This record gives sequence, C-alpha cells and structure tokens, in this order.
Amino acid sequence: MDDSLHLNLQEVDTLEATVIIDNELDPMSPAAPDTVRIAGQMGNLIFKPGNEITDRGDATRELRMEDICCAAHGLSILVTATKADKTHSVLFDVGPEEDIWERNVKRLRPDLASVEVIQLSHWHRDHSGGLLRAIRMIKNAKKAQGRSDDIVIDLHPDRPAYRGMAAAQTIVSLEADPTFEEISGAGAVIEKNSEAHTILDDMFLVSGEIPRVTPYETGLKSAVRFDPETKDWYSDEQITDERFLAVNLKGKGLVMFTGCSHGGVVNASKHAIELVPKNTLFHAVVGGFHLATSEEPQVQKTVADLKRLDPAVLMPGHCSGWRSKFAIEKAMPGTLVPCTVGISITF
Repeated sequence: MDDSLHLNLQEVDTLEATVIIDNELDPMSPAAPDTVRIAGQMGNLIFKPGNEITDRGDATRELRMEDICCAAHGLSILVTATKADKTHSVLFDVGPEEDIWERNVKRLRPDLASVEVIQLSHWHRDHSGGLLRAIRMIKNAKKAQGRSDDIVIDLHPDRPAYRGMAAAQTIVSLEADPTFEEISGAGAVIEKNSEAHTILDDMFLVSGEIPRVTPYETGLKSAVRFDPETKDWYSDEQITDERFLAVNLKGKGLVMFTGCSHGGVVNASKHAIELVPKNTLFHAVVGGFHLATSEEPQVQKTVADLKRLDPAVLMPGHCSGWRSKFAIEKAMPGTLVPCTVGISITF
C-alpha cells in the first residue's frame, strides 16, 4: 500500500479492554508472564463494595457467586484508550442477547457513560443481539452524569434481512439483527461505513472490508442469506461486511480486536498492518479466530502464519475453539492469553 493511503492512526499511551461477553469463563487462571495484566478474576471479586462481613471471625469479605459474569455464545468488549489528556471508549460488539449483556454489565460495573461509539464487527446476531438495550443503558448512564453527547453506532451498510446455514438440504435461519430503524429508535446516531477510517481523535481504526489473500481462509462454509424480494436463499460464505477494530499502543504496536474472523484472522492481521505506516509493530490479536469448526490443516496453517507476523500476545476467544488455543501455545509458548468473560485487560 502506498504510504499516502495509510490512515492517520495515532499512538495511544495506554489501552484497556473489558470483556463483557465471551463464550468462555475462567475467573482463576493467571495470564502468561510478560503479556497483559488481568483484573476481574476470583481474587479481585472479593473486594467488590458491599461484600463486607463482620460475623465470621477474621474474615472481612465474602466471595459471592452473583458477582461472577456469565458466559454466552458471542462477544462484547469495551475498549478504552488514552493519549495525553484525552480518553476515548469504544464498545466492540454487544453479544447475543439483551439480558446477558445487562447482567454482566451490572456485575462488572464499567463506566457506560464513557462509551462514545459502538462498532458492530458484522451482522450476526451473536454480536448484535444486545445492541438496543446497550444503547438505552449507555444513554441512561450519560443522562445520570448530566451528559448529552450522542452515541454513534458504526455499522456496515449491507445489513442482510436474514442470515442462515445450509446443511443436508435444510436451511436454518438465524435470528435477524436489529434494523436500522430500531437502532435509531433506541436513540443512537447511525454512521454507515464500508471503508477503513479512524475515529475519536484518530485513536481507533475501524477497518473496511477485509481483502482475502490467503488460500486457506475461505469464509464461513455453508453460510447463506435471504433475499426478501425473490424469497430465495443464496451463498454468503464470504461475510464481506466483517470489520475489525485496531489501536496503536505506544512502544508495543497494533492491537487488533476481531469479532469472528470469518474473513480469516491472518487476512485481517495482514490488512491491519497494511493500513498503518511501515515498521509499525504488530502486538496483539483479541477476539474470535473462527477456528472452532476448522479442520486441523487450516488450524496449523493459520497458526504458522500468525507466528510469522510475530505478535507478542494472542487472545483467542468466542469462536476460536480449544484446538486453536492448544496449537498457539505449542507453536508460540508464552503468547497465549485466552479471552474470557469478566476480565479487564491492561496492555
């Protein structure tokens, strides 16, 4: 890519992420040394306000199961970046359903009023299902702090009426994503983007459609979408509306957040590097690698190419699957930090 086409992504001084929804819960395992700092695990839960006790001898606090987040099939990550005296927050995806998003937010108690932009990685219900309630809860949090700033929803313009999976001459339809009208009605400002762009003082990069360059990352097998006009289903394996979020952390390099990597986590990683100036380091990938249902050869090729990109941290979550985590740990010992619900990560 010509240097003139590189986006003006600014370096940030600090980067934190809170995993509000993920498929996996692990409040006990520590992170690998020299990767990230993690809070929100079992030891930290003890110190939540309201857990004080006085009737059990020397014990002063109680660990309550109601403080532990719930796993669900989906992804939602609150990403906060700071540069000098500016701090901005983006909510990346909102998980599969409203109740689970609200439940985990009430347990994690993040600063919802700080959320300025919600980016939807792609139109799949496990990433969009909590959107309407998230908008309303964020608006209420802003109102409680006397703030009136808008909530911007960054969306790809190509919203399918329905998506589904075709198998054995049977089509299973997925639940529809929220409509543009419902999103506006909840009180958000919609911005439709299919091209790469930066947001919030150029501290975040939202990709456009991801180029497909690897021979083995071929999309979502058997995916289909419905055409309301023809009443037919047709192939949708490329999931071309998927976009990632990236931040350039000072002294570390690019940290990329990916929803499902239907276009391939290697394709996404290579594209992220193309969008920023040369010699920018590639530090971390966080989110769905979509290898849970992949056959062993694809897992091995993916891990081998990720190794060539030389990230310091890989945080596979959501649809990544246990096989990919084993393969990453074997090929790149010390880089794996599973992306699990309820953790707050400091890079």
